[in-house]
This record gives sequence, structure tokens and C-alpha cells, in this order.
Amino acid sequence: MKPISLKDVQINDSFWSKRQRVVRETVIPYQWDALNDNIPGAEKSHTIENFRIAAGETEGQFYGMVFQDSDLAKWLEAVAYVLVHQRDEDLEKLADEVIDLLERAQQPDGYLNTYFTVKKPEGRWTNLRDDHELYCAGHLIEAAVAYDEATGKRKFLDIICRYADYIASVFGTEPGKIRGYDGHPEIELALVKLYKATGQRKYLELSKYFVEERGRQPHFFDQEAERRGEKEWFISHEYYQAHLPVRQQKTAEGHAVRAVYLFSAMADLAAEYGDQRLFDVCKTLWNNVTRKRMYITGGIGSSHYLERFTVDYDLPNDRSYAETCAAIGLVFWAHRMLQIEADSQYADVIERALYNGILSGISLDGKSYFYVNPLEVWPATANHRHDMKSVKITRQPWFGCACCPPNIARLLASLGQYLYSQCEPLKQIFVHQYISSEAEAEINGERVKLVQSSGFPWDGQVKLVISQNKPLKWTLALRLPAWSARTEVKINGEKLQTQGKTAKGYLYIERMWQPGDSLEVFFAMEIQRMRAHPEVRANAGKVALQRGPVVFCLEEADNGQNLQDIVLPEAAKLAGQFDATLLEGVYVIKGWGVRTDMEGIGDELYSPQAVSKVPIEIKAIPYYAWSNRDAGEMLVWIREY
Repeated sequence: MKPISLKDVQINDSFWSKRQRVVRETVIPYQWDALNDNIPGAEKSHTIENFRIAAGETEGQFYGMVFQDSDLAKWLEAVAYVLVHQRDEDLEKLADEVIDLLERAQQPDGYLNTYFTVKKPEGRWTNLRDDHELYCAGHLIEAAVAYDEATGKRKFLDIICRYADYIASVFGTEPGKIRGYDGHPEIELALVKLYKATGQRKYLELSKYFVEERGRQPHFFDQEAERRGEKEWFISHEYYQAHLPVRQQKTAEGHAVRAVYLFSAMADLAAEYGDQRLFDVCKTLWNNVTRKRMYITGGIGSSHYLERFTVDYDLPNDRSYAETCAAIGLVFWAHRMLQIEADSQYADVIERALYNGILSGISLDGKSYFYVNPLEVWPATANHRHDMKSVKITRQPWFGCACCPPNIARLLASLGQYLYSQCEPLKQIFVHQYISSEAEAEINGERVKLVQSSGFPWDGQVKLVISQNKPLKWTLALRLPAWSARTEVKINGEKLQTQGKTAKGYLYIERMWQPGDSLEVFFAMEIQRMRAHPEVRANAGKVALQRGPVVFCLEEADNGQNLQDIVLPEAAKLAGQFDATLLEGVYVIKGWGVRTDMEGIGDELYSPQAVSKVPIEIKAIPYYAWSNRDAGEMLVWIREY
């Protein structure tokens, strides 16, 4: 199975199109200004200036993180995805000028990294553990592949092929080469993309080398540190997913973003090499992440310290890290797993992360961002406690470590590639996500067009119309979302009875499709009280509200202060409605709860006196939309009795 190409999918959705428009009209120009230090009050980036210095066109010092180059690479990738469906001469000209700058900054041997060219010219490949050289190269590769596919211009791809060829001359098992790998996985998945774009198998083999070499003994990072004269270091090999060879790993360890980027590459390699054993490892890791280490929002990586996974079921709410990039990486991994195995659990996680843990990372206007996505916020503590310093109560205009903003931009701009897949030998077309769109595929040499109209995420009604030149027999596979207790399907107005079968969360409808055939699909979208596994201690006795794919939260703006004091009785009825006037238009859930009657409460810190409760109306909004009004408290998990 393979995804239907981004070029063959056009999104025209009331929910997602406005976000793609914000990326095109606001986010990309805004981030370009950020990369050029033209946003008053935002943290300095200096990224473009670093490249100008590396090209010898200006004087100055390198500024920023060692991986500062990757911010520009992800911005270029987002530009490429925007240009796929809407050519913009000015934007394309700007991107071409940036690519020309990259070419001028590239060294004669093909090397391209401003940190080492400007600041540390003698330090190439001396600290792969920490310095992100191959990570930055990976993001440049991804951007070049995307730009070539979007525009047909090979210049960027040629620049990157020279760089990749140089990297291949440096790394490997042959005598004289460095037998190592980067501390931050990324180039591994990028090289698979480069292989697919060029047909050059050497790039696939290089990706396999980097993946298979990780964690082998004697340990490369130890040898490298010894060569640098480094006596001791305090971060474990687990942080880099290098504690064991990848085929021996059973739990997701270390830095969450690094982990899911590595797992994405492993899934790619399992698919390209038909390696069932490697895919089984991916499934074991998948089960560990999604069943024991993932937030209800699709966020992963619960600890601020080292931005990492900790242990099973350690999912605190007020200290949750859940970096936006980690949820994005989870989508990358799930997407790859889905192409290998048509199992709805992967598409369900993509949906969960998209509508919750990723979308929360960007403001509705596209001009501010969350790096960290907590599930509970009390501003007074977040602003004062050292162990909560990563938690922000409002989105930030930019970051010194700005990996998340361009990552969101490239994901939203490329959303179309996550909607549909095709299995040509079996004449199957899969619908993974219910987003209004048009998609084209080829079956037996004939073009088939699907036109989808979806009410998601607020309404469970979906319509699909088949457009083709003549009758064709093929199979349409529809994902059955895990959150829907009931699904109804009609074909040309007639209820589907026996023409479908289900397998791993997909409904397969095989028939001789006629031009103009239509399907109406109804997914029950009810308000659900979600409960965590009992081992998730932070959520004992609590519920989270979910409707369809959307997780909801309480905000102080609607419910007053001290949200933790609110209790939702089991018998309380919950009802919802769409509010077109609130936060660009969102579905809201209302019901009744109780909270402490503050009348007569004295100033004693502790007392044996029982407190009385008073009824209140509660109002919940989508989690992704929190902090788009005044700063205040927020809560996802609500006490229940």
C-alpha cells in the first residue's frame, strides 16, 4: 500500500482549509520574518544570516543552536508543499533565492552546515552525539525532495545529492570511514525519501547502515568521547535510542522526538526490504508508546528533563512535556506503519494527534506557538515553580530552539498525503481521514476520482462520490474510527447490507462501481467520558471529555478559578452544540457539576470541618483551542463521583 500523492489530493475542508490558508498566507511569511530577525519582541533566530556568513557574503559570528540550519530546511519544505497546489511566483522566487544561497554556502566537497563552516571548521564529525550534523543534513534532504516534487526544479536536489554523496564517503564499515551515527535520528528517514526521489539505492543502503549501526558494541559514543578527551558524561545511551541495537529494543526510551524519527525510519526500511522481523520490532515499540506512554491528546514524552519518555503510565498532567514536534513525529511513524499494515489503530492515532496534540501547538491566527503542551495549567505555579518552567500559559511568538513552528507548518501544508492510500495489485483505495477533499488514483489504467464531503470534526456525516469514465470493479476501504460506536453506510441511497467485510478497523466494499455512485457514511459522534488505565495514577478518579476525534478541556474564562475543585457527577447529563461566535467557531460541551461552596470558608489551611458543595454549570471547549483568549487555568482531566 502507498499513499496517494499529495499532487493528487486537493483539500477543500471547512476546518482544515482555513488552517492551510493560515500556513500559506500568515505562517510562512511570519516564519520568514522570524528567520531574518524581523519580528519585534521575538527571540532572535539569525538563521539566514548564518548562511550568508557561511557563503562569505557578510562578516559575523554564528548564532543559535547547533541545529539552527534545520529551521530553514523545514520552512523550505513547508513552502514546497504550499506550492504543490497553488503556485506563487513571489514565494517560489524567494525559495529559489534561498536555494541559491545554500549553494553558495556549500563547501567544495559538498559539506553544508553553517555551524561548522562558520564557528567550528576543524570540528566536523567530531561530536556526532551532540552536534546534530546529520540531523540538519536530514532536514535539508527532506526539503530538497519536497521542492523537487513540487516544482520539478532539480537544483536543490542536486545540491543535496552532492552532500549525501559526501556523507556516504565519510560513514560506513569500510576501513578509513567513521563507523558512527548521529545523536538525533532524522537522516535515516530522509535518505529513504532521497532514494525514492532519485532511484539511487546507495541512499537506501546508507539509511540501513545508520539504523543498524545504532547501539552496537563497542559503543560509538563512548569511543568518540574518548577521542575528544572527555572523561565522563552524564546522559545515558537510552536518551539517543542507542542503548541497544534497534532490533533488540522493546520499549520507547529517551528523547521522544528522536525516538519516533528513528522508528519512522525503521518502518521505512521494513517496508523497502520486506523485513518482517524489523516490522515486528516496530509493532512492539508502537504498542509500548500508544498503550502505555501516550497522552489522550496524542502527546508523547512526558518529562521536561531531557524531553523524554520515562516509564509506563507516567503521564502527569501539569508537568507534561508533550512537545509539539513529538506528536508530529508520532504522525510520521503512524503513517508509515499504516502503509505496511492496513490497521485503523495507526490512522486513529494520526487523527488523535492532528486534532489535539499538534493543533494545540499553534494559535488560531498562526502567529504564536506552544513548544510544550500540558493537560493542566495553573498559571501561578507555572510561573513560579522551577520544575514547571517549561510550561507556558500563553503561546510564544518564537523560540531560541525553534524546531516546533516550522514543523507544524510543514505538517499542515502536507496534510493531503495522510488522507488516502492505494493498493494497486488488489485494486483497493483506502480512506484514512475524513476531511473534505478530492483525490485521484489509477486502477487498471483508468483514472478514478473520489470527492469527499465531510462534517468532521463536529459532525459524523461523510459523503463520497465516485467519478470515473466507465464501470470498474475495485474495493473501497473505509476506516471505522475507534471512537464511533455505530456506523451506517448507504450506497446510492440504499443501506449497505452484505456487500462489505471488516478487517482491522476497515470496512471493505468491493463492487462494480458506476460513474457517479455515491456513498453516505454516518459515524455516531457522541460525547464520551474517557477514563485512563488505572495505572495512570495522575488520572485516578477522573474523566476526560471527548466527542469524535476532539478532546475537550475546561478553561478559567468559562468556569472560573480553581478548576481542580470542580467535580462531575456520574449522573450529570452532558450536551453540546456548535458555537459559531466562540474561538473561530467551535463545538462546546455543557453540563452540571459541583464545586466547594466558598461561603463560610475561613483562612485555616487545614480543618476537620466538612465542606458543602454548590451546583455549577460547566463548559468545555476543544483542547486545541485553549489559550486563545485571556491567560488562565486549563484542565483536561476532571474529577468524577
